[in-house]
Amino acid sequence: MDRLLDRIDKPSDLRSLTPKELEQLASEIREEIISVVSVNGGHLASNLGVVELTLALHRVFDSPRDKIIWDVGHQAYAHKLITGRRQGFASLRQYGGLSGFTSRDESKHDPFGAGHASTSVSAALGMAVARDLADDDYNIVAVIGDGAITGGMALEGLNQAGHLGSRLIVVLNDNGMSISPTVGAIARLLDRIRFDHRYLIGKEKSRKLLNVLPLGKKAWRAALRIESWVKDLVRTTTLWEDFGFNYIGPVNGHKLHELETALIRARDYRSGPIVVHVVTNKGEGYFPAEGNAVYFHGISGSNASSDKKVIPTYSDVFAQTMLKLARENPKLVVITPAMPEGNSLSIVQAEFPNRVFDVGICEQHAVTFAAGLATQGYMPVVAIYSTFLQRSFDQIIHDVCLQELPVVFAIDRGGIVGDDGKTHQGIFDLSYLTLIPNIIVAAPKDENELQHMLYTATMSGKAMAVRYPRSVGLGVKIDAEFHEIPIGKGEMLRRGNDIAIMAIGSMVAPALNAAEELALNGIEATVVNARFVKPIDAELVIDLATRVKCIITVEENTLAGGFGSYVVNAIKQAGIRDVQVKNIGLPDKFIEHGGQALLRSKYGLDAPGIIKQALDIVPAKSIAKII
Repeated sequence: MDRLLDRIDKPSDLRSLTPKELEQLASEIREEIISVVSVNGGHLASNLGVVELTLALHRVFDSPRDKIIWDVGHQAYAHKLITGRRQGFASLRQYGGLSGFTSRDESKHDPFGAGHASTSVSAALGMAVARDLADDDYNIVAVIGDGAITGGMALEGLNQAGHLGSRLIVVLNDNGMSISPTVGAIARLLDRIRFDHRYLIGKEKSRKLLNVLPLGKKAWRAALRIESWVKDLVRTTTLWEDFGFNYIGPVNGHKLHELETALIRARDYRSGPIVVHVVTNKGEGYFPAEGNAVYFHGISGSNASSDKKVIPTYSDVFAQTMLKLARENPKLVVITPAMPEGNSLSIVQAEFPNRVFDVGICEQHAVTFAAGLATQGYMPVVAIYSTFLQRSFDQIIHDVCLQELPVVFAIDRGGIVGDDGKTHQGIFDLSYLTLIPNIIVAAPKDENELQHMLYTATMSGKAMAVRYPRSVGLGVKIDAEFHEIPIGKGEMLRRGNDIAIMAIGSMVAPALNAAEELALNGIEATVVNARFVKPIDAELVIDLATRVKCIITVEENTLAGGFGSYVVNAIKQAGIRDVQVKNIGLPDKFIEHGGQALLRSKYGLDAPGIIKQALDIVPAKSIAKII
């Protein structure tokens, strides 16, 4: 039987479908998403929850003339399927295939690329102002989740939109979740809107009354007062009205007719910004995801390695370490911006619910909140992904390091993260952190060293960042007791006189593998686990530059301002001239999506890549051994 989905090549194809056909299409879209994501991995529950909303948006609005901006973009799979990308959908999140997020490079129907939360309102407002300046009249819609709207940037955008009074539609996709359940005062307010039956009953009664009241200004004003009284009864819409927005809702996000009616009202409203409050169920239509939206927010796919069941991830080791430290130190607290599950913190939350703080999608606040705790003698650990730490750069400088406050940054997903791609690669942290005074920057060679580094960070009395990759560990034995690592001191793992390989973090293991392969071919390499980028172990660097004369540095970070540049600078500062240095790292570009192993191979961040670079600079007498 032919699928309706196979007949949808552009959004306008939706407009001729009957309600029954639309219902069938929604079912087919869900089946396609589940089929592809179960193999490729990706964001499942969030996409299943917005299928009807996506169909309604594209039936009411005329994309790409009208601009539909998906906040974060991880819920845009249905949008991709009906905007000309259906035939390539099987390549989702695969190297050379479709992005897992919206991308301006990918389609004219993606007016704004995204991967981080809370950007849509600001971007949409910029487009609205540009439209008005050009004296045009197309529609602009920002679709933002109840998790993303808690972000400071979203509130800043709402504030400016209300001030300007620009014609703008904000669709609030309210499912009570970001990745984890949404937290904060705004979340509580939305809960009251969602679940207070008085509002829904009162609104329906006022609507019926409006239908029978005779026309006339007095009656009209009375009707408006009735509706206003219903709203004020449970104080549900005043937030939006205080921002200068009109309000429609709440609307059932899985009833197409209700959605289209509300969106048409919003489209035809010409007097300024308006919010359409849509209530959806994350994971709708797929029972396992409906019952466990946190687990099914993002899945790894059927080709995930089975060793994850045996070897703990770096995130798991981080959480186990925090649990042990929290038991030992009553002043230790952990802060996460809406990522307790991603950072594996559930076990710490279970035992110490009052010392693990999920602040929502508010990375800037997370860092300054930690700084405030540090001023009062507490030991705050900010657990955050590398890509999201970028958003709090000023707070790290101004609120932590300038004041020399002892905040620990546990940076998950450092380096190449793989299929999430350009918006999520954690490849800049070593560069942007090391340029800040008063901070220690380190990366462990394996999961056992990670726990000791975290312990060292909490004992240091200084701001310290510990960066670790997205992956399972190496399977090494985990020590039962913590010990401090000498700050600023590297570790020599292998000694050789032909070449030295200095590696940081995840690159230590491939550096050792490369050295073993080189040894089989008669080239003896020293291998150093640098451990610290800042302070660099200048004494060790100088010793190598004096003794070996050929040095390779390896880092899973952009080369610009990274670990290699600190090694080169230490050699120059020492006045050593007769040494060859080759830096291996990532080029000055945004790294595409693809498997971690594939991308590391492409950019020479594996043993064969290190060997290739070593053979380019190793002395001629050593090369002669293997010819």
